[in-house]
Amino acid sequence: MNAWLVGAGGLMLAMVPAGVACFRGEALDRLAGLEMAGVLTSLLLLALAEAFHRDIFLDVALATALLAFGGGLVFARFLERWL
Repeated sequence: MNAWLVGAGGLMLAMVPAGVACFRGEALDRLAGLEMAGVLTSLLLLALAEAFHRDIFLDVALATALLAFGGGLVFARFLERWL
C-alpha cells in the first residue's frame, strides 16, 4: 500500500459528511454537499490514478469535475424558484 492509496482512503472518509449534508440538510446545505462531493470525487480519482499508474483515471477525473460543476449550476438554477 502506498501513500496515494492512504490519501484515497482519507478522501473516501471525507465523503461521509458531504453525503450527510446532501441527504439530511436544507436546500442550500444540499447544494454545498453536492459541490463538496464533486470536488472530493475528482480528487479521489486523481489519487487513484497516481496510485495505480493508470492514465485513464485522469480523464475520468476531468470529466467528473466538469460534470459536477454543471450539476451544481443546474441544481442552483432549480433552487432559484424557491429562494
